[in-house]
Amino acid sequence: MTNASPFPLSYSAEVRDALDTGKPVVALESTIITHGMPWPGNLEMARSVEDIIRQQGAVPATIAVIEGCLHIGLEDEMLVALAKSKDAMKVSRADLAFAVAMGKTGATTVAATMIAAANAGIDVFATGGIGGVHHGAENDFDISADLGELACTPVIVVSAGAKAILDIPKTLEVLETKGVPVVTFGAAELPAFWSRQSGLESPLRLDSAEEIARFQKTREAMKIGGGMLIANPVPEAEEIPRAEMQTHIHAALETAKSRGITGKAVTPFLLAEIFSITQGRSLSTNIALVKNNARLAADIAVALALPTLSMSCLD
Repeated sequence: MTNASPFPLSYSAEVRDALDTGKPVVALESTIITHGMPWPGNLEMARSVEDIIRQQGAVPATIAVIEGCLHIGLEDEMLVALAKSKDAMKVSRADLAFAVAMGKTGATTVAATMIAAANAGIDVFATGGIGGVHHGAENDFDISADLGELACTPVIVVSAGAKAILDIPKTLEVLETKGVPVVTFGAAELPAFWSRQSGLESPLRLDSAEEIARFQKTREAMKIGGGMLIANPVPEAEEIPRAEMQTHIHAALETAKSRGITGKAVTPFLLAEIFSITQGRSLSTNIALVKNNARLAADIAVALALPTLSMSCLD
């Protein structure tokens, strides 16, 4: 049902039909469109990711705030306008309601997209990488709201792990403390966004979308709340190896430190710096991993919709 939330949401025709008829739906964030890459590549990427989800048998729901209205799925003209926008807010848990109340246009981060998806009754969300604990957080407490959202909002988030510019061991520790299941798809080692390896053993491993769906259904049956993080390694042919990326990330972090870059400016600065250092390879890998995550997220959404999904002894 598209009126599951008491808050007024606006649905694209495609998403409204899917939710009303029980078709699988995958939520998509919009900051990658407005803050992740320039026009027109951002529009091409957004359309291709939506098409991948459709090809896998699910319906894409790109989420954004447009002039104060929270949209669950964007008609194509809205997608074009968002891709062209130059002043869209980047909204998270703290300012999502502000953007709606003040009639702003804003692109949703992981946390804000999870909130919107849960309100709309969407169980699966595909993104690139989640936010987490920044280097030096023991001094400045710079920790993404994404981690808290994963602890409390019941949405499966498919990513390529935490962004590699972060302190991944500390990010994993916070997720463990908050009771968030971290599952690596098809591998024993946690991926690190652009790289297939992080040097860290994954807490959990599952090898099929059906196993992930069964795990989530079991959590729901046991009334275990909160979300789940699926870490999906970037395809091998598209990755930038860990050793190489560590060198690039260290160089970017040193540059940020020398220039006094702090707070919300850190992540976009580091991503732009790494793009420059890698001569664009980081962006190509980013696009590849987003598409890969969309494909897996759609498969999970389809598996969740199967009426015959078994939960073993909980059936």
